[in-house]
Amino acid sequence: MPRGDGTGPMGMGPRSGRGAGYCAGYNRPGFGPGMGWQRGWGGGFGWRNYQAWTPPTKEETLQALKDQSEWLKGQLDAINKRIEELEK
Repeated sequence: MPRGDGTGPMGMGPRSGRGAGYCAGYNRPGFGPGMGWQRGWGGGFGWRNYQAWTPPTKEETLQALKDQSEWLKGQLDAINKRIEELEK
């Protein structure tokens, strides 16, 4: 809890944060469990499961753009329908 006063993050109450204070059984508020929390003791970034990002293919990009176009057409149709309703 911020400041250790029991109000939780942004005053949302206890048990509404990341579980690093008294409510999680630690002896101090807002710092996490201490030893073992830092990188090198199991709290690293998980690089062994890292997969390189590859850009989308031309076909994937084309399909995404077509899907977006269809969605936008549907949105425009809905807007035009609402305009017609309001003009009546």
